Amino acid sequence: MLATPVMSLMTLFFIVIMGISAPSYGEEKNPKIAWEHIEQGAMIVDVRTPEEFAEGHLANAINIPFEQIAEEFTKRNIDKDQSVVLYCRSGRRSGIAQESLIKLGYSNTYNGGGYQSLVKE
Repeated sequence: MLATPVMSLMTLFFIVIMGISAPSYGEEKNPKIAWEHIEQGAMIVDVRTPEEFAEGHLANAINIPFEQIAEEFTKRNIDKDQSVVLYCRSGRRSGIAQESLIKLGYSNTYNGGGYQSLVKE
């Protein structure tokens, strides 16, 4: 009956590895910190769809849907040291966009989380 302890150990190992390697989309979502970055001149990027953006967005925000973020930042030749606050509806898409920018070498990105949370601040 060695199979049961081995299976338990393998299952535990799998769970630990998945937790370590899982992407950390949207860990930083703190509206107060996002507003501090914005007040210090950060670029504000709404990564929702154009339709969502049209329904309401933060002042001075530009709309770049999250799946286009890497291409658009490259095309626009945005400085990799530029402070950038990203937001969406819940923080998930902005977290994905943040990960894409980090992979491109952008060193000063912040996941602002969801639009409604930012509006309330």
